[in-house]
Amino acid sequence: MTTTGSLPGESDLVQVLDQDGQVHDDATVPDLSDEQLVEIYEQMRFARHLDERAVTMHRQGRIGTYPPLAGQEAAQVASTHALADEDWISYQYREHGAAGVRGMSYKYLLYWMGYEEGNGHLAEDYIFPMNISIGSQMPHATGMAWASKLKGDDTVVMCHFGEGSTSEGDFHEGLNFAGVYNVPAVFFCNNNQYAISIERQNQTASATIAQKAQAYGFEGMRVDGMDPLAVYAVTQAAVEKARDPDAEAPEDIGRAGRPTLIEAVMYRLGAHTTVDDPDAYREESEVERWAAFDPIERYETFLRDRGLLTDDQIDSIQERVEDEIAAMIDEAEEIEPDPMEMFERPYDSPTPRVQEQKEYLADLRERHGDDALTRDE
Repeated sequence: MTTTGSLPGESDLVQVLDQDGQVHDDATVPDLSDEQLVEIYEQMRFARHLDERAVTMHRQGRIGTYPPLAGQEAAQVASTHALADEDWISYQYREHGAAGVRGMSYKYLLYWMGYEEGNGHLAEDYIFPMNISIGSQMPHATGMAWASKLKGDDTVVMCHFGEGSTSEGDFHEGLNFAGVYNVPAVFFCNNNQYAISIERQNQTASATIAQKAQAYGFEGMRVDGMDPLAVYAVTQAAVEKARDPDAEAPEDIGRAGRPTLIEAVMYRLGAHTTVDDPDAYREESEVERWAAFDPIERYETFLRDRGLLTDDQIDSIQERVEDEIAAMIDEAEEIEPDPMEMFERPYDSPTPRVQEQKEYLADLRERHGDDALTRDE
């Protein structure tokens, strides 16, 4: 399928592109059309630019705390391309690159502006609501995959999460259940080296994240998460196995091994969030070593060498991306949500406490007008 290569401090990763964006001599480029190859590049640029704008908007007080994904675009975009349109995606808060492959509207930004309607709007595109609590989406993804198996359809569920999530009990519960019931799921770990400020080696004594899959009775794979071609190849293989009801596991497991745990090794080039200071826990020299593997630059070199990108095309793509995101921002900022709507979505039926808070705010508004909703009362 591919060859093995390395990133800083890593070895034995599935890899197609070297640091300079050249295809390894013994590697195989996935069977993607020229249009798909360029589309992946454009979607990676979209994710990067959305990040840049969101970080700026936070500094300007236009959105709340935001988690940048720079450095992780290849893993998220390429893995989604390996799915069918009706396969489900469950994603964590730093994985808008995956959601963006299926289209993204201004509503995504509404969430970071504090408007709950921004979460869950992608359900029509087979995407779960964004998950903020660490790791808690994994049992849900397993349950959805099990439902697919029980119904007898061929839907696959892809669950994205960071390596910090593997320290949560939800990780064990979700993967253990998936292994026992052989559900059609792909668990995609975006190992960006830090759970906020805690380095990976201080999160687990396991040599790798991928090897944890052995305890649950299915396969774990490690891939260069900053190489979109390698990510696509590994994810495609995992999806095919998940979709195949007759997929066999290794003999020592003795039963079908449909799920897969993918550890995509990468680096978070920016801060954990816009209120984090990464200089407090990592050296700039470390960032520079990893930045040499920037997924967009490596992939751009590959596309140029194949004659699929020119300077003019890159400029055109960047202009299109900037215009699309600018339009998203303008549309989002035109929305003026009613603060009373915050009580409509937490529960199907308001709890006594929520109802009490709603009545209190309504009374405050009646006595003092809308200005009361912005004062510290």
